[in-house]
Amino acid sequence: MNRYFFLGSLIIIAHSSLAQTSYSITDVIQLAINQSPFTKQAQTQKETSYWQFLSYKTNYNPQLRLGATTPYSSGYSNTPQNDGSFAYRLATNFTPFMNLGLQQPIPWTGGTISVNTSYSYINSAPASPIPKYEGWQSGLYNIQLTQPVFSYNPLRWDKRTKPILLEESKRQYVQTLESISQEAASRFFDVLTYQVNEQIAKFNLANNDTIHKIEQGRYNIGTTSQDKLLQVELQLLKSRQDVAQAKLDFQNALLRLRTFIGIKDGESFSLTLPENIPAFDLTEEEALRYAKKNRADYIAFERRRIEAEANVAQAKGQRYQANITASYGLNNSALILSDLYTRPSNQQMGSVSFNIPIVDWGRRKSLMQTAYANKRLNDFVIAQDEVNFEQEIITQVRQFELLRLQIEITRKSDAVAQERYMVAQNRYLIGKIDITNLGIALTEKDNAKRSYIQALKSFWTSYFNLRRLTLYDFATGKELYQQSD
Repeated sequence: MNRYFFLGSLIIIAHSSLAQTSYSITDVIQLAINQSPFTKQAQTQKETSYWQFLSYKTNYNPQLRLGATTPYSSGYSNTPQNDGSFAYRLATNFTPFMNLGLQQPIPWTGGTISVNTSYSYINSAPASPIPKYEGWQSGLYNIQLTQPVFSYNPLRWDKRTKPILLEESKRQYVQTLESISQEAASRFFDVLTYQVNEQIAKFNLANNDTIHKIEQGRYNIGTTSQDKLLQVELQLLKSRQDVAQAKLDFQNALLRLRTFIGIKDGESFSLTLPENIPAFDLTEEEALRYAKKNRADYIAFERRRIEAEANVAQAKGQRYQANITASYGLNNSALILSDLYTRPSNQQMGSVSFNIPIVDWGRRKSLMQTAYANKRLNDFVIAQDEVNFEQEIITQVRQFELLRLQIEITRKSDAVAQERYMVAQNRYLIGKIDITNLGIALTEKDNAKRSYIQALKSFWTSYFNLRRLTLYDFATGKELYQQSD
């Protein structure tokens, strides 16, 4: 029966006797990063942010646009007469129009400068006695400036926030990969935990079956009571139930791991218990320094401040609406297209428009005060988020030494509990202790094994969480995110 005592301390977890692939925690994490649907989601989000940034960049580039309309009408219309009057006459009109324009935004002022050329044609065939008219009109070229005054300039504010958003997306992608690594490590240890529970349950079933046979023999010769025999029988029945539940829990945990890392159901594999933990020196100051250098959350604080300032600027820009428009060019009209370029005339235009509310019952003031209040609230929230940002990292760093110590303690406790149970079992066999004390030793052995597995899980998940919080691998001394120029 002693061979069962070694099952709880196995390092290689195997669910069947068939040859199968053995995965370390690093292998499982790499599979998750390569195959997990969450990785594909993160890649898509990163790609979306990249294209959004390219779209933003085009807002500062010139745009060449071609526009055209081809209106056609036939019927009664208000038609000018020879004496200058108007009358409803039956007429057929075809008046196509085309404009080609090159527009260039002015990011410093929010205005737009454009160069345009346009052509229009009219073919009007009214009823007699008005003669048919056919001709061309063209704005040969036109330079136009449109400039809002005292208004919100989105191009100016986008230039400050959009590059930060792109950088955030790159860092967030790496953080997401580390979150996937942490989740993969957690599911890895869930499988190991339930596998050990199944091994413990099978060992306890075999052990209780042996004890039941021993007690049955003692009862038959009158050296034990029926009460103790029934107690052992109940333990045997409970052990059978525990084996069935442990097997179900293990299969569910295995399915969750397969789903997460993208392994097919038909592929058999085992997991290697990662007992060799990485050793590295860790200080709060160093962890905070890497977190502030690499984390998306930290640069997001500045972006959120700028966005709050932009909201205030937008509220100010809504108080008054004023625009200045000026244009200069050449235009002409002719009966045939080629004559449009003969002795064209100057075309000049200028306008100033404004819309200023005189009485608005405090609406503008309310909008401004709301914007200021939201900015103050945003500043308070960011300040608290910065405190939480640092506190989370400090707490994680302070846990590490405790986690290392916990592993050493639970490893030693596991070995001691195993040895104690073997001693207790031998004493039970020679009648020195009763079944109750043997059960206590068995429970302590099982709990010690579970505590050791849980201590390893706490360390590894915390290790990958620290990588996520700092984007730095303290075990290898490598930064997980490299900022591109």
